[in-house]
Amino acid sequence: MGVTAGATLLSVGGGGLLAACGSDDEDSSSSGSGSFGTLAIRLSWIKNVEFAGEYIADQRGYYKAAGFSGVNLIAGGPSATPQDTDVATGKAFIGISSPDITGNAITQGAPLKIIGAQYQKNPFAIMSLTKKPITSPQEMLGKKIGVQATNESVWTAFLKANKIDPSAITKVPVEFDPLPLTTGTVDGWFSFVTNEPNSLRVKGFDVTTFLLADHNYPLVSETFMVSDESIAKNRDKVKAALTAEIRGWKDATADPALGAKLAATVYGKDLGLDEKEQVLESTDQNKLILTAETKKNGLFTVTDELVEENIATLKIAGVDLTADKLFDLSILRELYKEKPELI
Repeated sequence: MGVTAGATLLSVGGGGLLAACGSDDEDSSSSGSGSFGTLAIRLSWIKNVEFAGEYIADQRGYYKAAGFSGVNLIAGGPSATPQDTDVATGKAFIGISSPDITGNAITQGAPLKIIGAQYQKNPFAIMSLTKKPITSPQEMLGKKIGVQATNESVWTAFLKANKIDPSAITKVPVEFDPLPLTTGTVDGWFSFVTNEPNSLRVKGFDVTTFLLADHNYPLVSETFMVSDESIAKNRDKVKAALTAEIRGWKDATADPALGAKLAATVYGKDLGLDEKEQVLESTDQNKLILTAETKKNGLFTVTDELVEENIATLKIAGVDLTADKLFDLSILRELYKEKPELI
């Protein structure tokens, strides 16, 4: 699936495949002299293909072209400090997160805003084996569903949004390896539609999924957040970062194999990633990024209607915010007005 990226990778970045590999601890290309300095981006997860656009923007020099001397891609993961903390304290200039995480931080006083969204649909899904499919929230009743501790709040809100009594389902605490689903220990698995389902498919399992977003949980995801101070005082720098991101993600959505190759062989080379699975994941995430609206209005844009749906969904989850407290999409609108060629 997807075209071969090997030939393309030989020419990206001008200095070979390893010339601009982001690091957790140091500038990825500190020899540049960009006026904005190094751009620190806090990723929402480990360095898999979820961040294909960032890898391509790094490799192809889009951050440098936007005025940065380099980029520092700071990995996330279960043991990492929260994304909102890194952005609020200035460790990262921009963070990739989700409305529930950012919204919770704002209600606790963090001066943050969401300025755009990579995923127009939340990737959370319920996965099951196709031979015993679960295709809707109601079909979970009486079943055993594996749910990770980090996803408890989303799970609870999802059940509430669908008026399901939690006691009608047996929730089984699990980690992230979906092995218990394949052995019949659980009937369903809480997952990213882009991730665990594809990890099982490459192992020969036939799985079925349904998106929470299609069942009363319409949150955007992989959202960009910055501090209120950055919006007020560093607007040009925010626009520069978004310009590089848009260029990187336009390339990533055009060629799912390119970001997969970079994830498996460069940025996540120590993670033991399966490149075939990463291509599948990249292909699936592009479906969450490219919609009729983003094709028309530009990547990362969020319609007013979707903003209001997010606010209503968060309220069900106990995060009560007005749209202007959580979102500031004015920078993205300005950027596309100034540079319509980015659409």
